[in-house]
Formats: sequence, C-alpha cells, structure tokens
Amino acid sequence: MGKRSPSFEPRPRNFYPTPYKAVPALLPHLRGIRTFAEPCAGEGHLIGHLQRNGYVCTYEGDISYGYDALTVPFEENSFDAIITNPPWSRDVLHPMIERFMTIAPTWLLLDADWPHTVQAGRYMDQCSHIVSIGRLKWIEGTKHTGMDNCAWLRFHAQHVGGPRFVGREVAA
Repeated sequence: MGKRSPSFEPRPRNFYPTPYKAVPALLPHLRGIRTFAEPCAGEGHLIGHLQRNGYVCTYEGDISYGYDALTVPFEENSFDAIITNPPWSRDVLHPMIERFMTIAPTWLLLDADWPHTVQAGRYMDQCSHIVSIGRLKWIEGTKHTGMDNCAWLRFHAQHVGGPRFVGREVAA
C-alpha cells in the first residue's frame, strides 16, 4: 500500500506527516539558513526534525488550525526560508509555489515526477535545486514505501536559469 496506490484511500487535506528520512538530504543545502517558516505544518513532524538539527521555526501554521497558507500573512514574521511538505494536489500546490517564492527562498518536498510535467514548466526557471530523496514511508507502521520518488525543490522569485539536480547518495 502506498501514498498513491489505487487501493489506498487518500487522507483528508492530503495530510501525510513528513518522515525523518526526507530531511538528511536537505540539510547540506541549508547553508546560511537559521530560521524557517512552516506554513503547512500539520502536526509538526517536519518542524521537529529540523529543530533537532539546530534550525529555529519562527512561524508554523496549518489549514487544519485555521491558518490557510494562501491567505494568512505569515510573511510578517522573520525567517530565512520557507520549508514545507505541501499538499501535492496541483490546484493548491501551484498557488503555494507562486506565493511562497516571492516571500523567501522556499524548499518544498514534492513528488519527483512533478518537474517533468507540463504544468511545472512555468515554475522551473525559478527552481534552483532539485535534491533527490527516493521513496519514503509515509505511513508509520506499514512495511511499504510510497509509490512516488520524492525530491526537495527550492524556488525563489529572484532565481533564473532553472535547477541544479542533486542525485541521491548511495550508501557504501
């Protein structure tokens, strides 16, 4: 059973807690980042993972608590970057990319196929990095990973020229 398995019932609001396995590949790319905003925080799993690595969350919000990332003025807080595992539904994801990348450098955990879609084309010039992770186990207690490979993508309105791809490190 995987996150997009035909026999799997999707979760409300596309909520899947971020597994720790997604975080180590991101950390080397956060040079100069001390503080971050998490506008799709859910239950705070990603925040906890990053805080255990020395980063400080200065804003957390989630639509389930009444904080819609598309309308709440969270940019009034001070932070170096936005780091989040957003909903993958394109009707919500695309407006988030458009808004977030104008506020601060933005790292999004996405399905790795997304950059190869026609809809992604309009955002790729402002994407500076694609950091491959591979498949993640989204549901604790299951023995299977999701069916999608994942990657961190960094967007910023001031970046032009498209992304640099960072492949997965393979354990010796």
